[in-house]
Amino acid sequence: MVTTRFVAWMIPVGLMVLGASAVSGQTYPSKPIRILTSALGGSSDFASRQIAQGITESLGQPVIVDNRGNISGELASKAPPDGYTLLLDGFSFWIAPLVQAMPYDPVRDFSAITLISTAPTILVVHPSLPVKSVKELIALAKAKPGELNYASSGTGSSQHLAVELFKAMAGVNIVHVPYKGGATLMTALIGGEVQLAFASTAMAAPHINTNRLRPLAVTSAQPTALFPGLPTLAASGVPGYEFIATVALFAPAKTPESIINRLNREIVLVLNRAEVKKRFFNNGAETLGTSPAELAASVKSDLAKWGKVIKDAGIRAD
Repeated sequence: MVTTRFVAWMIPVGLMVLGASAVSGQTYPSKPIRILTSALGGSSDFASRQIAQGITESLGQPVIVDNRGNISGELASKAPPDGYTLLLDGFSFWIAPLVQAMPYDPVRDFSAITLISTAPTILVVHPSLPVKSVKELIALAKAKPGELNYASSGTGSSQHLAVELFKAMAGVNIVHVPYKGGATLMTALIGGEVQLAFASTAMAAPHINTNRLRPLAVTSAQPTALFPGLPTLAASGVPGYEFIATVALFAPAKTPESIINRLNREIVLVLNRAEVKKRFFNNGAETLGTSPAELAASVKSDLAKWGKVIKDAGIRAD
């Protein structure tokens, strides 16, 4: 008995901590996992359900999607860093603190897990607008400064920032009209209340196919298989333009690295499945599956790029 106690006392503290971490990684998860996400029916909600379904079996525990809207980020930032509360959200989540005061910091308060998917947007115009190309749109906007309007799903949203970048690079003055969400945005555009918008492929495609909207260009750097035949903005008169909407998964800061790596490994396997890729594609996105370091770098790059756009345009939420 004495010998046993003596040996335990002699084990270096660092090895004892390492052993505890290894055990933690091996036993995780031992209860259901919750994925916090934004509003029901959006791209983040769709991705959350694909991930939850895909990793439930491999992790051996239920994975529950919990739609909490705009408070998802705050709730996740305050959750215990034990791998049982995750946050899956889009580009606007980590850009929001640049536009308004938020109760979280996207870098300080979160541990990156993986980029889930990417989706370009499409520059679409109402058919009544007499333009059939980006160059014609730019010419019209320059001839009528401040007379054209564009819709977004809210101040600081991806649609808002995408057009502000376009305005800055093309040197045009087009007036922002914010709406409450993507559905009202599309209703306003189809009804002719506004002349143009940068909309997701999933939102725009049904209305393009029925000629209620006219597509001019896609915002990715390269043409996309999501909308074959559509030129890029960069090749249509705005060299260097690129906007991609991304969706990513995070855990609260200080979540053990072993848990982050386990989740990353399982989720990347799911995203590489052919049937999962097809489901995302049909929903207007393409799967990614990056390392935690790549996601962390992407977030920092976005904050730098869009921080300048936001500052130069004077964007601030009401």
